[in-house]
Amino acid sequence: MISSKRKFSVGMRTRRKLDTVIFHVVVGGIAIFMIYPLVWMLLSSFKPTDKVMTTVTQLIPDVWTIQNYITGWKGFGGITFATFFKNSLIITILSTIGAVLSSTMVAYGFARINFRFKRALFFCMIITMMLPGQVIMIPQYIIFNKLGWVNTMLPIVVPSWFAKAFFIFMIMQFIEGIPKDLDEAALMDGCSNYTIFASIIVPLVRPAMVTCAIFEFYWKWDDYMSSLLYLNTPKNYTVSIALKNFTDPMSSSDFGAMFAMCVLSLLPVIIIFLLLQKYIVEGVAASGIKG
Repeated sequence: MISSKRKFSVGMRTRRKLDTVIFHVVVGGIAIFMIYPLVWMLLSSFKPTDKVMTTVTQLIPDVWTIQNYITGWKGFGGITFATFFKNSLIITILSTIGAVLSSTMVAYGFARINFRFKRALFFCMIITMMLPGQVIMIPQYIIFNKLGWVNTMLPIVVPSWFAKAFFIFMIMQFIEGIPKDLDEAALMDGCSNYTIFASIIVPLVRPAMVTCAIFEFYWKWDDYMSSLLYLNTPKNYTVSIALKNFTDPMSSSDFGAMFAMCVLSLLPVIIIFLLLQKYIVEGVAASGIKG
């Protein structure tokens, strides 16, 4: 009897080890499959320009060069890539600050303050999450064109300061997990709703705010369509638009310089992720949103 139990225990341990090995092999294979294009782009940025597309299947360069980075950083039209990075950073940082602050205030209003037509307005807000961006693209362009904002950063930055439905919903879930006793105690001490929001709610929802900031930073940094619609002159281009100008279907394309600048354009995203990755898990898990 004891021997059979021991054999069963050994068999279970062996099976668990085998399942663990299989799991890691499968996950490792998927990870390699997903990261391979990034590795290929990184190594291709060190190949001579005329060898990039002729040695597509070759991962390691025969000849290593940094000329692509030098050429790419010079930019085009007398404008260096530093200008494009500056434009992208200005747009991304301002949009991120505006989206997080405005969404937090609106989320606090929906979660804690009772007002007329609250449910109806919340329902309308949720509906906007189902509205494709292509539907409002033309009306927005007409409005911004009449305001004289085309070819400036305003059409890209200003809408972010009027809250985003996804962030509102996400932060609301976080706020609703905070005991209302804290609000009531603060009201008894004479605090206003503004003081409660600034002194109690904001510090407690910081993980959700940081998570929203990370998402907004990623989305705005990679935003190609808005820049393509509203920015017409090279001095106002963002990184995403500038990268496109390295390729020309009517003549030769400098793929080496493009890949080199693509690698540099990934650095802010990677740095933000490495520094703040714990907030992504913490914020999403605490808000009750499952991905």
